[in-house]
Amino acid sequence: MKERVTITRLAEMKARGEKITMLTAYDYPSAQIIDSAGVDVILVGDSLGMVILGHDSTLSVTMDDMIHHTKAVARGAESALIVGDMPFMSYQASVDEALKNAARFLSEAGAQAVKLEGGKVVAEKVDRMTSIGIPVMGHLGLTPQSVNQFGGYKVQGREEKAKERIIKDAKALEEAGAFAIVLECIPSELASVITEKVMIPTIGIGAGPTCDGQVLVTPDLIGTFDKFTPKFVKRFGAVGAEMRRAFEDYVKEVKEGKFPGPEHEFK
Repeated sequence: MKERVTITRLAEMKARGEKITMLTAYDYPSAQIIDSAGVDVILVGDSLGMVILGHDSTLSVTMDDMIHHTKAVARGAESALIVGDMPFMSYQASVDEALKNAARFLSEAGAQAVKLEGGKVVAEKVDRMTSIGIPVMGHLGLTPQSVNQFGGYKVQGREEKAKERIIKDAKALEEAGAFAIVLECIPSELASVITEKVMIPTIGIGAGPTCDGQVLVTPDLIGTFDKFTPKFVKRFGAVGAEMRRAFEDYVKEVKEGKFPGPEHEFK
């Protein structure tokens, strides 16, 4: 059994300047492969609403969806820290509801931490969660659950007031007890300032190279989701194209009577 990555280890990695790696996973086989590759953190992201379930945004994802997929990931990953993404309206309504739903990720789904979006507005909930033993990862910048308020998926923090607000939100999350913060789609200069100002790790996605770590949505990284490709994504593989080739070969061989062959029969 491999040793599990902990939030303490992530803090130590920041202190010594070692970059943190994080990827998303939504099922057992993907979690196994990502874990075996040595990724530090697996996020069971509400991005599954778009890249797995085919919705136009993350807003349709439910707690039951998240628990279902987190259970599968937890069965597949032995060493990565597993973070469950709290979906829209699972924590916004009240502190009590936020605590109850966050606890489900740990007690029912097998995650070791949760992630939620927002800064000062969720600080009280973060404080309550961490006070009862639920590790919390924050998320600032472009927060997809607020896409309608932003008017689309747009870079955040370009104006001076917006920069100041995001910096204050980062400090509020740190003071509330968050162990790390995802910084999404903000200028790299702002991400650098936040990384210097907070003692907890920052994980960038479209936030430049100076963050303490990086995260990507796995179907973007491997090319199995091509509905759109954000600017910050680098394709490290063409798995989607390889899957299509295999499926086309299967169709061809069945149509031509080449599969199954004698080696696939029972006598």
